[in-house]
This record gives sequence, structure tokens and C-alpha cells, in this order.
Amino acid sequence: MEIGRRERKKQQTRQVISDVATLLFLERGFDAVTVAEVAKAADVAVQTVFNHFPTKEDLFFDETGWWMGPAQAIREAPPGQNPIDTLEQQYLTVVRGRLESGHLETWQAYSRAMTESQALLARRRQIAEEMEQTLAAALQERDPELEPLTARFVAAQFAAAQKVLEDELARIMPVKATPEQLKAANEELERATAKVFDALRRAW
Repeated sequence: MEIGRRERKKQQTRQVISDVATLLFLERGFDAVTVAEVAKAADVAVQTVFNHFPTKEDLFFDETGWWMGPAQAIREAPPGQNPIDTLEQQYLTVVRGRLESGHLETWQAYSRAMTESQALLARRRQIAEEMEQTLAAALQERDPELEPLTARFVAAQFAAAQKVLEDELARIMPVKATPEQLKAANEELERATAKVFDALRRAW
């Protein structure tokens, strides 16, 4: 169903705010930028920013796929599919999407901005905990016989795997990567992903 004109306008405004905020955060650091500065650069009111992003941290972590996506993927997976296979496919889909959209090109700056801000590190931990809870719940919904402890363990392992792979991406991704370097780094990340998820399968 085609979205209406009003909803399309809202989505466009949200994207503009997000793009402007990301650019400012990467250039100056998260803590040095105010919401008022984001609003001014996006040519909107401060309240408009908060209508789309309840907190300043939400402006930085504006992509929900990496923490809401795993639970959704488990719920939508074909019957009988190994949950670890499902989670690996979902993770690679997110990574490939970031590559196609150009987001991986700025990963070094994004990662640096996050590690330099205690507020962002705290929000990152909170998001990881939320992802673990929603993923554990989805695993149990899909397999009612799965023990809660096992579901929580798998979810925690997946959250740890994401963090390990984020750190690996920051290590291998060159600053201002050329298309060839970007492709090579993505291929290396996919190899690392295979190793990490193979370890998860052995634990499963």
C-alpha cells in the first residue's frame, strides 16, 4: 500500500534530521553538538527534532534494524530453520545494506564518536540489553520447549557476537576507504562473521 503524502513528508523530514545530525556528530563529536544546532542545520524547530527522536542519543542510534531485527527474523524464519542460521543471515543482510547505502564508509568515524562519549556507550549497553530481552522472548515464542536459560544464553551470545564484529569492522575498515578497499573490508568482515557464527553453532 502506498503511503500518504503526509506520512511521506514526515519520513523525509526525519531522514533530513538524521542525516544532518550524523554529519555534525561525525565532524565534531556527539557531546559537542546540541539538539538546537541539529534543528537549525536541518531548518526545523527543536520540538520537531524531539517529535521524531525522543532523546539526543536516538539521533545517533537511529537505525533500529540491528537491535530489533534479530527478534523479528526469528519470528519470521521458515519452520525448522536453525536459529543461528537465521541470526547470521539477518546480520549479513544488515551489513550488506550498510555497504550499499554507503554507511560502512564512515564506520571509523561513527565508531570513534561512540567510544568518545560516555552517554553513547551507556545507550549502546542499554540497547544491547533490550535486544537480548526481545531476542530471548522471540526464541521462546518460536520454540515453547526451549528453556528460558538457554534462550537468554543464545541471545547474550548473539549480542556479544555483534559487539565483537563491530570492533572487527572498526579495525579492518580504512579511513576514507576507496571502493576497492571498502569491498575488501566487507569481504573480510563476512569471513569474520562466518567464524563467529560457527562458534555460536557449536555452543548451540
